[in-house]
Amino acid sequence: MKSALFAAAAASALAFALPAFAAEADDTSTVEELVVTGRAGVEAQKKVEASYAITAVTEEKLHMQAPVSVAEVLKNVPGYWVEASGGVGGANIRARGIPIEGYAAVGLQEDGLPIQHDGGLGFLNTDFSFRMDETVNRVEVVRGGPSSIFASYAPAGVVNFITRKGSDHFEGVAKAEVGDYGLWRGDAWVGGPIAGFRAGIGGFYRQDDGVRDPGWKANKGGQIRASIGRDFEAGGFDFDVKHIADKSQFYLGIPLTNDANGDPTDLPGFDANYGTLAGPDTAHLIQRTSRGDKPFDQTRGSDVDLTQYTLKAHVDFAGWTLSNGFRYHDTDFTRAALFPNTPVAGAARINQDLARGAALGVVSGRLTYLDGTPFTATSNGNGLVMDAFVRQQDITLKEWIDDVRLQRKFDIGGQTHDFTAGFYFAKADETFRQQGSAVLIDVQDNARLLNLQGLNAAGAVVANFTENGFSRYGTQFNNAEGSSKSYAFYVADEWQVTEQLRIDLGARWEKIEMSGRNERSSTINLGQTPSFADDQAISGTGVFDALDRSFDGWSGTVAVNYQFQPDVGAYARYTRAFRLPSLGDFITNPTNTAPRTQKFDLAEAGIKVQREKISAYLTGFYSKFDSQSFSETRYDQATNSYISTTQFGASRAFGFELESTFRPVEVFDVQVAATVQNSEVKDLIFNQSVAKVAGACPLPTDTITAGANCLRRFDFDGHQQVRTPKVSLRVTPGLNLLDGRLRIEGDLQYFGKRFSDLANLTVIPDYYLLNAQVRFNVTDTLTLYAYGTNLTNEIGLTEGNPRAGQFISSEAGSQFYLARPELGRTFRAAVLYRF
Repeated sequence: MKSALFAAAAASALAFALPAFAAEADDTSTVEELVVTGRAGVEAQKKVEASYAITAVTEEKLHMQAPVSVAEVLKNVPGYWVEASGGVGGANIRARGIPIEGYAAVGLQEDGLPIQHDGGLGFLNTDFSFRMDETVNRVEVVRGGPSSIFASYAPAGVVNFITRKGSDHFEGVAKAEVGDYGLWRGDAWVGGPIAGFRAGIGGFYRQDDGVRDPGWKANKGGQIRASIGRDFEAGGFDFDVKHIADKSQFYLGIPLTNDANGDPTDLPGFDANYGTLAGPDTAHLIQRTSRGDKPFDQTRGSDVDLTQYTLKAHVDFAGWTLSNGFRYHDTDFTRAALFPNTPVAGAARINQDLARGAALGVVSGRLTYLDGTPFTATSNGNGLVMDAFVRQQDITLKEWIDDVRLQRKFDIGGQTHDFTAGFYFAKADETFRQQGSAVLIDVQDNARLLNLQGLNAAGAVVANFTENGFSRYGTQFNNAEGSSKSYAFYVADEWQVTEQLRIDLGARWEKIEMSGRNERSSTINLGQTPSFADDQAISGTGVFDALDRSFDGWSGTVAVNYQFQPDVGAYARYTRAFRLPSLGDFITNPTNTAPRTQKFDLAEAGIKVQREKISAYLTGFYSKFDSQSFSETRYDQATNSYISTTQFGASRAFGFELESTFRPVEVFDVQVAATVQNSEVKDLIFNQSVAKVAGACPLPTDTITAGANCLRRFDFDGHQQVRTPKVSLRVTPGLNLLDGRLRIEGDLQYFGKRFSDLANLTVIPDYYLLNAQVRFNVTDTLTLYAYGTNLTNEIGLTEGNPRAGQFISSEAGSQFYLARPELGRTFRAAVLYRF
């Protein structure tokens, strides 16, 4: 009902307003907002003239919101579902209902070149390779449209961070920021002419305890960027160097329960707004392996060391423009985290292991902390424990990216063509190492390690199921390396048929070739301790499987744009997009047969109004995706290990997006970003293995199979896609007082009900989020800012437990479960000086 009412109201309002806006176009000035992302034309183009949906996040908006992550920036964009609750990096995003996680379907760019060729590499999403600071001037975000013509791995959209460049006069900005979670941060940028060149340098440094404090500096580090460029009579160049040395905490799910009204709430001993299971007990551990001890250092969090070089140049000749963009980056990345699992009662966890010790005379068990203190039902306030996983990935990535374009604008028969032909090349070399183990912890803020001992009838200890809190060494092992080469050709034409009518065309063909190797693994008894902890360790065998695969695909797009007036237009577009498999699909599984070239049918149509007092962009969209792989890595409590499953199906999504700003008077304005969509699973049948009862299947509809199990068939056709809400809304009213020197903004966000499994059994409730921000211009050069987030301390769940199963969650209906809420209430203040 909310979806229907919103769509009808938005469409009716624009339909009523459009004629009036067009009629008065001659006597009111149009707001100029030029865009460069999602097209390759020679001539500048205004946002209102674009034949696709694009959101521009201005410098002023970036200052008003002070986003700490890429995900926070993307919350401004309708059509994007963004989870920003994980911290600086590793966000989950989805665009227009396309069910691909992370940045695997949305390309992140910096000044028009990819930050990372494939943004969805396992454990290395692109947002880990980028940091927001004062060197970024503005952000442009394309939704769908021509994204897959000009970028790889971007069928759902492109996000372009446009950085500051030096000019013919010196200028700069300096900013200092503090927060109530131990935050202090400094940003600066300065640029200007040097010896006939334009140059700039800037960056940031910060440290804080984390909103969810693990007991150490959760976020610490920064980046520095320097650029130099020059314009010539028939061309120019820009050279940029960036270095990031930064570690950030990745926030994972936390244990929760429901109150009497069925709403998420804290567990005793755990704060849902500020708590984290990570803590001093699990900060520094030693994992036993077949190749010696492996240190685990959780204080590193997501630790990136990246150096990036970018050279862009262009030359004009005989009416043509030849431009080239080259980027090389070298990344060393470590990600160390404590991955939680479903909480269980201490007594239940003891019983789980008793059978393993029966041969040693075990009849009962006990849990103790590492110092020998007994664990009881009151020790942590809730009596719950869990087997969590300490996992560390060490990744290196070197990439060479080059994009060359030949462009010209010309007239034929009184009609104008803005033509582009381009070639794109990318080479990536990656190494991937992973080591993981299971640890037994209690459930509380900064969880403590536990040992589990087996007792005989006399109460004596006769078995140790753990060692120093480890319940199983070697739950994960990977040792892999690989390379990929990608080649793409693309063409585009903006064909101005008449002054009002334009037809935009584009096509791309791309191929990827991959090679590499991955070490096989087997489960062995390490035999290093008398405990059960090292009896089933996954270890390398020294035998490698080779990778040698290639794939190709093509995309095409056609759009019609009609400008009723310079500031009022409409468009319609169809795109046949694709996404190729990447190195991340094979590097740890060279024999993987599931990946394939994925194809998308995308359609959209929009009405655009850009006036002084109102701007409104209403877009309807349709997404069809017939080659979607649905995968899960589910934790199995009985075996203390992960079980992976992949099946194929399809998806369909349609909906409306509204991006609008209304400025009725100088002292008041309101910004709206809203999405109403229906995103459904199609053609997906899931077969679940269930145990026989008394030699028969539990249900008459189960399929009888040999052995101890039966198959149960589930038809998910028509179910709502996981994570994505049907309704999401952001409303930001603002007051401009004291002749514009003081601005006060409220920021109300709403996210509709979602599901964490494809069976639609585990509900993620809808919620509201309330933020506020204030800006005061002390002088023309000095500005003060104040920010408050999640002012009501809403326990709004952004995701469920992905390790409980994507198909059918094992936590459905459970009293205790895992989920990741929004971060608790925070306050920050900043002072910014321009010169």
